[in-house]
Order: sequence, then C-alpha cells, then structure tokens
Amino acid sequence: MKLREMSRDALLQFYAETKAEYDACKAKGLKLDMSRGKPEKQQLDLSNALFSLPTPDTYMCDGIDARNYGTMDGLPACRALFAEILGVKPEQVFAAGSASLTLMYGLISKAFTHGLLHSEAPWSKLDKVKFLCPVPGYDRHFTICQSFGIEMLNVPMTETGPDMDVVEEYVKDPAVKGIWCVPKYSNPEGIIYSDATIARLASLKPAASDFVIMWDNAYCVHEFSGEFVPFKEMLTECRNAGNPDMVFEFASTSKITFPGAGVACFACSEANMAYMKKLLNAECISFDKVNQLRHVQFLKDKAGVLAHMKKHAAFMKPKFDAVIEALDSEIAPLGFASYHRPTGGYFVSLNTMEGCAKRTHQLMKEAGVIMTGAGATFPYGKDPQDANLRIAPSYPPIAELREAMHVLCVCLKLAAAEKLLG
Repeated sequence: MKLREMSRDALLQFYAETKAEYDACKAKGLKLDMSRGKPEKQQLDLSNALFSLPTPDTYMCDGIDARNYGTMDGLPACRALFAEILGVKPEQVFAAGSASLTLMYGLISKAFTHGLLHSEAPWSKLDKVKFLCPVPGYDRHFTICQSFGIEMLNVPMTETGPDMDVVEEYVKDPAVKGIWCVPKYSNPEGIIYSDATIARLASLKPAASDFVIMWDNAYCVHEFSGEFVPFKEMLTECRNAGNPDMVFEFASTSKITFPGAGVACFACSEANMAYMKKLLNAECISFDKVNQLRHVQFLKDKAGVLAHMKKHAAFMKPKFDAVIEALDSEIAPLGFASYHRPTGGYFVSLNTMEGCAKRTHQLMKEAGVIMTGAGATFPYGKDPQDANLRIAPSYPPIAELREAMHVLCVCLKLAAAEKLLG
C-alpha cells in the first residue's frame, strides 16, 4: 500500500515498526561515509602506472622539455588529447593544473577583476551580477558564486536539461551574466542534455554582451553502463549560432586517473583564448608539464581513455545497481519518493516527500551514516521543497554501501511517516 493511502492506524503501526528498525540501526554504532563523489581505492589503483611515468629518457615531447619553464597553455600533446576527447581543435584547449574547479573559479575571478572579452566593464564595477543555476545542481558552482556575491537564480531541471523557457526569460536581464551547466550526467541527476536544449542554449540572445555558458563537462566519458554516448560539441554549436565567444568548456582527468593529481583544461574560441592567455601570462609561466606528459603517455588517446573508463565502470556499476535495487525494493512500493536511474556520472538524485530531506539527513547522521547535506544541491543551501538528497555511491566498499542504503531507506520511511502523522 502507498504510504499516503494508509489509514491512521495502519500508519501508526508502520511508524512503530520503522522506528524499531531505526533503533536497531543506531545500535550498530555504524560509521559510514557516502558524502562525496570520490573514487574508491581500487579505482585509484587502476592508474598506479602513472607513478613510473615519464621515464628519465622520455621527458621531451614535441621538442619541448617538460621539466622546464614555458609553454604556458600546456604541452601540445596534452592539448591534443583533450581536444580529441571533447571534439574541439587543439588550439582551442588550454591544459593546466589538476583541478577544473580552479579554472572555473579563475574565470569568474578574472571577470570581476578585468572583465571578459566582451565586457563593457569588470563585473566588480557593476551594481548587480546574477547567474543562472539549474537545480538540483553542483554545490561547488554555487559556492563560487556566493564567494563573489553573485545573486543566484534557480532554473528547474527537466528530463532534457535546464528549463529553457525560464532561461530565455531570465537572460533578458542585462545583469544575468551566465549559466552553470553540467551537460552530460548532470550533478546530481545524471541527465544528458538533449540536442534541442543544447541548440537553444547555443542560440541564446542575452541582454548582457559578456554572458558566459560555464560548460562543466566533468563526466564526458564517465559511462558505467553501456557504451560511450557521444555528445554535442558546444563550441561548434555556439559558433554556428553566431555566439562563438559565449562558452567556456571545462574538463579534467580527476575521475579518470587521480583526483588530487590529474590534469584539467578549458576550451574556448580562439578569440577568448588569446584574451585569456594575455591575462594568465601575468600569473603563471607554465603549469605542471611533467604531469601532463605522464598522462599523455598513460592514456595515449581517446580510445585509451575509453578503455580505461571501462575498468572504472566495472567498479561503479555494481554500486549504482545496489543503490537502485535498495530504493526499488524498499521505497518505490510506498510511492512517496522519486529518483533518477543514471547510466553514467557519480550520483543518484533522490526526491523524498516534501519537507523531509533535512529530517532524513538528521536521522542518517544520528545512525552513523554521513551523506551530502540536505539543500546542498540548491543555491544558498535552500531547497524550496526540502526534498532533494544526493547519493554518492562511489567511495564506500559495496558491503558498506548496502548497509548505508538500508539505513537511508529506513530513515526515508521514518521521516515520511512522521510527516504524515503530523
């Protein structure tokens, strides 16, 4: 029977049984963590060959000594590797350090200090700067905005990406300077933007001349079920739509090799590249080309990357299967929650009964299971429905994950029963 259809007596019995089950969970003294989307140790071990690269006699690449100063925009071989993965030209790629988040922060920072290519003034000189944030979304994007005092505007996510009717209305405001996008296996819902959504994004006519699409392609090769899914190349889409300078694309090897020691890049139009290199020249001489070289030697090309990601999938798929199996068996029959079934990426987005996410999170914490905070997938940590929770299955061993999912399901049921009983 659906939870909402139960009589009060039946609901009271359900609550009592669930509360007893919850107390039993608490009595176990669990200490489980599924708070962040981190690879597990065995996934990291897949890339241990990086420690022996480059060998002492292979530090030269394209006539460049990777150990020395220079080549600020990255080794040509590394730029070519990212270009093949993203479907762009090598001259449109800037290969940098280990974190794409640093590059995203850096771009917004330069917008404030210097302005972007088509800015009439640095953003710091403006009375108001606003950004569009598809929700649920990635908390780190929101943190960047909040750190600069950018006003964030929620854009509902649909099954095909951001609600473009809302986006197209918002961009009529010249204070709206950009939008965050995770176009493939979006964080946390695992949605792939449709071709129609991408076309509408590329064809936007914003009032702000320096409007920027922050195209965070973090999971571009991160299938864990099925074969590689091709995606629209956004730089080309924007150029064809008459907006060649409107997008910056970001990617990294963070969940391909080592999150703490990978390589990140941004890709953009040639005009944007020339402008950004002029600004970046003031802050750096070069990034870690030795690390770029070892990644080129290890991954080799797009085919090598996809083969490597198949090895990751062997660890990831059983964990996502465990999450969905638990929700299907314990929650779906009760009819009070919904969730996505991603085939790639790192998260499962769960919507519980309205008004129950924070309570569920509290119950989980008291039972010894840590997960991403309720509200984290919304700007300012404020989920208007208090319903969304982000499940990150990748890090715990699968036995611990199954234990954590059982606790989550018990907490979901208990919070929902409390809500219905008033």
